[in-house]
Amino acid sequence: MQAIILAAGMGRRLGEYTKNNTKCMVEVNGTPLIDRALDQLSRLDLNRVVIVVGYEGQKLMDYLGHEHKGLKIEYVNNPVYDRTNNIYSLALAKEQLQADDTLLIESDLIFDDAMLTNLLSNPFPNLALVAKYETWMDGTMVCVDDDNNIVNFVTKAAFNYQNVDQYYKTVNIYKFSKEFSRTKYVPFLEAYSKAVGNNEYYENVLRIITFLNSQDLKALPITNEKWYEIDDKQDLDIAEALFADEKDILRKYYGRFGGFWRFPKMLDYCYLVNPYFNESRIIDEMEANFRTLIAEYPSGMKVNTLLASKCWGVKEEYIIPGNGAAELIKALMELLPGTLGVTRPTFEEYPNRRDKDNLVTFVPQNADYRYSADDLIDFFGKNHADNIILINPDNPTGNFIPKDGLLKLADWCEKQGIRLIVDESFVDFSEGYADNTLLHDAILEAYPHMLVMKSISKSYGVPGIRLGILCSADVDIIARLKKMVSIWNINSFAEFFMQIFNKYENEYIKACDKFIAERNHFEQQLRQISFLRVMPSQANYFLCEILPPYNANALVLKMLKQYNILTRDCSTKVGFDGKQYMRIAVRSHEDNARLIAAYKEIELENNTHP
Repeated sequence: MQAIILAAGMGRRLGEYTKNNTKCMVEVNGTPLIDRALDQLSRLDLNRVVIVVGYEGQKLMDYLGHEHKGLKIEYVNNPVYDRTNNIYSLALAKEQLQADDTLLIESDLIFDDAMLTNLLSNPFPNLALVAKYETWMDGTMVCVDDDNNIVNFVTKAAFNYQNVDQYYKTVNIYKFSKEFSRTKYVPFLEAYSKAVGNNEYYENVLRIITFLNSQDLKALPITNEKWYEIDDKQDLDIAEALFADEKDILRKYYGRFGGFWRFPKMLDYCYLVNPYFNESRIIDEMEANFRTLIAEYPSGMKVNTLLASKCWGVKEEYIIPGNGAAELIKALMELLPGTLGVTRPTFEEYPNRRDKDNLVTFVPQNADYRYSADDLIDFFGKNHADNIILINPDNPTGNFIPKDGLLKLADWCEKQGIRLIVDESFVDFSEGYADNTLLHDAILEAYPHMLVMKSISKSYGVPGIRLGILCSADVDIIARLKKMVSIWNINSFAEFFMQIFNKYENEYIKACDKFIAERNHFEQQLRQISFLRVMPSQANYFLCEILPPYNANALVLKMLKQYNILTRDCSTKVGFDGKQYMRIAVRSHEDNARLIAAYKEIELENNTHP
């Protein structure tokens, strides 16, 4: 058995990373791709590795030499790498290809060791590693039958998004027998190159072979193995997160602040959204109008204010829509003078926008971080703050102050000349949510110095459209904020969402009811896990203290590496004083069952190996 690595390409899409280096010398977390691949191959029983070089080929040969950890390295040079494609690179190595059974690998891949061992241990002589199609994937797709025969190679021209559930992406790692290379692949390769030319892809030859006989090449679908194809800077960034060292992995994931659809099959239990409303027909209507929305300018602030007023029943002069609540938080924190009272642990976006010396911090002195309106009145009565921010329900504790308590606090703040900011982004997840919101003209008018923030992303499960609102009867501050943001701060998708939302209000109510039922069930399941102490919550997450023998960091790492589930380590949040806590989002019933199953496996493992 031998390996052939195709490494002649220029990697133009990687920009400065390949300005003076071939693609396979690009580093992922400090290790060049070629070093990682050769390390993996050196652990196999191979006779040699043949590397087809081209762009910066001499530099690569000088770097590698002719041996790597006992594995012999040979080279084939493609002198016209800039005018040909990988079909020509492979054709240059056709003699070597026919000399032995071969692992064919493209040099821009990073992958788990298990993928090679699975390929070699499979008894079928000619295999293509494939992965079920994901939205991040590009390149050659195949269709397979029930016996894993590759029955069709799907060209880019033939790719149809309506059929993606049938597609597998080729990982670009193959196993070819010597007989297959001699009698099938190389003869077809020579004929195809002669007829079509050298600026083609070697997969086209496989497509013809499978068309003539679907029994010659089988697919070997990967399961939970990690891999990534690095074509551009974003791919490199994602690969560095997927294959990060243990000490860096959480920083690399948390620092992305989203975009997790690019990570295959990962469950995101960090970000907090309604798991059910995006099943509504409102998404179908938005999808049906996608081409119009992407091609048209959104309306300006005046129209979008009108739409927000219509959706949430607040006067136009009392409401401002934002590009997510984050835009409004930034503007508001920059605008308000004086000190800011915060309850910690909490959502740090508000205090992070203020000078630390101007923060007045209240930390509840009980094991569950519970507090009431009276607790806040008592504390801030003794420790004055010009403004008080209250997340209700709070994040990450899930603490909830009922409406009568909120109004008592609002009344006290009015009398004290304190501006109260209530962020009710999670209030629609609370029991009796319909009566818990402060978004009513009469309430806003009764407490004109109060501001009410709401993230539509969280409540309605549509974070991708970036939408939030801020409301107050203080028309001066609302008007000033409108002047601070861009006239086109809302995109067309967010505008259209507000335009059509009222048609789907009943579906939203059903989604919230369904969510509350699932949260209650999920809480019961979490409380059965011996190493979790679960705090009560009226939001779409639970704060859990992590009990020995685990700590939060170790548990989060284990969930990510072993089960591909990303959870949030909250232990470093201000207010926890080094105690071990995690915040666990509430997702759909199916997803929650997967998380509970993982925790039960960990629990069993711990009980078996104390």
